[in-house]
Amino acid sequence: MKTMIAAEFDRALANFRTMSQDVMLAESLQQAVLICCKALNDGGKLMLAGNGGSAADAQHWAGELVSRFYYDRPGLAAVALTTDTSILTAIGNDYGYDYVFARQIEALGKAGDVFIAISTSGNSPNIVNAAEAAHERGIKVIGFTGQGGGKLATLCDICFRVPSNETPRIQEGHEFIGHMLCALIEARVFPHENI
Repeated sequence: MKTMIAAEFDRALANFRTMSQDVMLAESLQQAVLICCKALNDGGKLMLAGNGGSAADAQHWAGELVSRFYYDRPGLAAVALTTDTSILTAIGNDYGYDYVFARQIEALGKAGDVFIAISTSGNSPNIVNAAEAAHERGIKVIGFTGQGGGKLATLCDICFRVPSNETPRIQEGHEFIGHMLCALIEARVFPHENI
């Protein structure tokens, strides 16, 4: 057990070290912040979606934006497309699970919004379909995937590819980048003297 614990720490640290040295990741993060802030300042919103643990990330980050991250300030317009069971089950029943997020984007999204698409493989059909629906409506797509990027990477304006093929490492990377995105959006839209 001790060996496994040490190995897990070593893999996580190596993954974060690689991410911290990735100049393109830092540049992509800055670009993503600008895209999100433009949408919010222009009266748009951020829509987030994923499956399983990625659904939890979508809800987590939406909560950080709507409520607060580092400090009190007005809420930021963000909605997780993973939370309304009546909508999810109606779409799943009527159109199939592959369209549970695309249909919501068709109903709620408008040009100038941003879709944050989370898929460790980059190949989740419902996320890929949602990204396609977003592009059809002039909605920017920011993707979170693993190293390969999958089909989603080709549909993103910006894609954060965590440099791993292990789901736990990918999810840990997503959580850190997502937190950075929330913190930087908050600080740019509502500057605070202590940050």
